[in-house]
This record gives sequence, C-alpha cells and structure tokens, in this order.
Amino acid sequence: MNPNQATATVISSATADSGPTGAALLERALIAASPRLSPRGTTLAGAAIHFSVALLWLLLFARAFFLHGALAWSTGIVYVMYDTALLLFVGFKTLPLIGLRQTAEAAAVQPLSRLPSLGVIVAAHNEASVLPITIARLLEQPHGPVQIVIADDGSSDGSAELLRGRFGLAPAAEGELSAPSVLHPQLFWLRVPHGGKARALNAAITVMTTDIVMTVDADTLLENAASHAMRSAFAARPGLVAATGILTPVCSRTVPGRILQWFQTHEYMRNFISRYAWMRTDSLLLISGAFASFRRDALLAVGGFDPQCLVEDYELIHRLRRYSVERGLGWDVRVIGDAHARTDAPSTLQAFLRQRRRWFAGFLQTQYWNRDMTGNRRYGALGLLMMPVKAIDTLQPLYGLTAFALLLAFAFHGRGAIVLSIFGVIGAKTLFDLLFYVWSIHLYRRWTGETRQNTNVGMAMLAAIAEPFTFQLLRHFGALLGWLEFVRGGRVWGKQHRAGITATPSGD
Repeated sequence: MNPNQATATVISSATADSGPTGAALLERALIAASPRLSPRGTTLAGAAIHFSVALLWLLLFARAFFLHGALAWSTGIVYVMYDTALLLFVGFKTLPLIGLRQTAEAAAVQPLSRLPSLGVIVAAHNEASVLPITIARLLEQPHGPVQIVIADDGSSDGSAELLRGRFGLAPAAEGELSAPSVLHPQLFWLRVPHGGKARALNAAITVMTTDIVMTVDADTLLENAASHAMRSAFAARPGLVAATGILTPVCSRTVPGRILQWFQTHEYMRNFISRYAWMRTDSLLLISGAFASFRRDALLAVGGFDPQCLVEDYELIHRLRRYSVERGLGWDVRVIGDAHARTDAPSTLQAFLRQRRRWFAGFLQTQYWNRDMTGNRRYGALGLLMMPVKAIDTLQPLYGLTAFALLLAFAFHGRGAIVLSIFGVIGAKTLFDLLFYVWSIHLYRRWTGETRQNTNVGMAMLAAIAEPFTFQLLRHFGALLGWLEFVRGGRVWGKQHRAGITATPSGD
C-alpha cells in the first residue's frame, strides 16, 4: 500500500467527529493500538536481550574483584566501547550531510496552494507568565497555522484573564471550542478539567479540523517560518505522519543556569545529529513533543496521546510505528532541519534531575510496554537494531555509575596501577569524543543552517572534556531516580518552573 492509500484508509477508519463522540472514538482507538491496554506479551528474543544486558553487568562487576590492570574495570571498558560504537554508527549514517548545501526540507518547499492546513495546540496549565510570548510567536509565523488552540488544562493562575483581556477570547463550556478571538481569528480557547498534558492535547485533537496538528509547549518559541517548514515537509512526503523540529535549550541567566545551558546546548546538538542517523535507518523513535507535528488522521487512528505515560510524545511514536507495520502503511517519522524553536530548559540542579527522572521513567514504561518489538524481525531495523539499543540503554546509566564508583574505590584503596590504566582508557575516549564533537558541530551547521555562538567549536570541545565527570554523571543519576520512579509506579510530572524564556526580553 502506498502512503496516499494509507492516508485514505486511516481517514475512513478514524473519523474526525468532535465532542463526546470524537472522544469515545479516540479512547477506543487507544485501547486497540496501545500495548499497555492490549498487551502483546514478551517474545523470547526480547526477554533474552533484556536479560543479557543485566547478566552482563553482573559478570563485569564481579570481575573487578578478581582481575588486575584495566581489565578490573571491565564495566567501564564495555561502557566506553558501547558509547563509541554508537558514535561511529552516527558518524557513518550522517555522512550525507557532508555535501549538503541546503536542507532537504528547504529544497523541497512546496507552493502555498499544495501545503496541508496546520493547526497548533498549546497545552497549558498555569502558564500565564509565558503564554503571551508563545502566542505572539505563533501569530507572527508567515504562512502559519490556521488554528491555534490554547488547551487550558484547568489553569488557576490568571490564564483566563489573560486570554480574555489580552487576546480577545471568550470561554465556552468545558470541553467545547470557543468562538474565534475577536483580535486574532485563528486563535481559539479550549477549557478542560485539569487532567494533565496528554488529556488536554487529546481534547484539542478531537475538535480541530486541520490536516496537520502541531504540539507546542507553552514555554517554546518558534523561530521565523518554522511552521511553514513543517507544512512543506508534510506536503513533500505523503507518508510522513510525525516530525519534530530542531530545539535549542534556554536557561536562566544565573550562574547555574548558564552552566546547565552550556552542557544542554551541546547535548541537544549531538542528540539531533543522532536522530538524523536513526531517521536514515527508518528507526527514529524520539521526537520532541515541545515542538512536533502529526497528521491528524494518524493521531485519531492510534488513539492520540496516552495519559498514563510520563513521556507521551515518545510513547506515541512507538504506537504509530507499530500501527504502520501491522497494516503495511509505510509511515515515516522525521526531523525537519530547517524548522527551529527555542524551549525553556532546567536552570537548577533540582529541576534538571526532576526532568531527567521523569524522562527516564517514561522511557522505561514505554520500553516495557513495547518489549515484544525488541529483536522482532517483523519491525525491520526498528526491531532488530533500535529496540535492542534501547534495551541496553535501560541499564547504561547503571554501567556508567558503576564504572565511576569502581574508579573511586580503586583510587581510595591505593591501586594506582589500575587507576593509571583506567585514565589511559578515559583519555583515549575523551580524544575520540573531541573529534566527534567537532564533526557533529560541522554537520549540525550544514544541516540546520545554525551559525550562532551556540555552535562554537571551542566551547564544544571544552564541554567534551568536562562532561565525563560532571554533566554525564548528573544525567546518569537522574536516570537512576527514573528507575526508582518506574519501580514504584510514579505517574506525576512534578511542578515545572520557567526561568529561561521568561528571562529573555521579548523572547529574543
């Protein structure tokens, strides 16, 4: 079945009814498509892969008490080898970017008459401090959205007064879309009882009428023409059902905020280069819900966002890919290199760890629910490559923290020969990382057209040297907290504090 036929099939199987009927259809579709609600079980290959990752850690850890020299640090050596293998894979898959003179999306810009209609959902709970900037950026988009729906998730902070007084909106009954703003005809207000971001997004999906739905967090500012780039990408690829743009983190101007922004900026750049590599392998699973677009009919077909997942955007991509494979639809997921936005990022250690705890706990949820895909040939490269990599990633933080703890133990017990051997391995890895950082910065610039100071090669190299014993350990500790959250069945996001976007005058 070709992508055009696939889209027609989805439209016929998931109607665009709004209101209670639309909500009921969405719920039924979620039950049918979700492995959480309709479990697929565990395959032998999936169980073997996950078990092997844990068993290997136990064996490597035990070696520390019996071996000498660098081999006593086998946990760290395997950790380094795995990370290096991933970087080599990314480097190979991103080779096409070397000769890129403009992004593929920019080269494929479509005539306005052929662009699909775009609607934007801003799910907001007590976001009055950032909504004015976010809405203003959306309204300024050239050839931008024909619908902007503020999905007000039971706000109690003055958001209602803001939407009435500043944006000319009048509230409708809960669950019903308001009349258009008297000041901005494309702007609408949807009030729903407080139930979390996923429920607010789902409520908006059922009342919207556009071909494409873009989700934009209330603390995310679109750059000029970002929405046009998204529309062009979907017009050029009929099989495209989900896409994310390029995000740049923004933190507060405090000292901790500047340090965290420095590390997170380079982390985001490497991550997007990595996403490009997985996109070329037809295995991309991670898109950023802070700035993502979806074909609305595909969202309806799989039941929208799952309110029970801590990372609803990540889980949704698994469901879309599963649905596509099981029906032979050939759906695609991509990163759009010329669609840019800036998003508020954690500016304090506490906020950073809270974010990473939620991200990792949600990752573990999703990996568990979709464990039948791991090692499953039916899902192609996704099942045979990406899902096994994700299985390793469930314990990668444990490998990293164990390696660091063993290094400290060897040092405190006066085992200098082992420590020197370990630092030899770490030194070689750091040199490799420096080369990869330079490579990724070069490719990132070519792919995205980004030339601002946040792509400074010197600062990136300094980050590569500083990360192993600072930011990387923080990320691993946040993941460990995520494991605890997952084991205890946590479902709470935690209060979000906006400090970066609000500290930037006029969003500049």
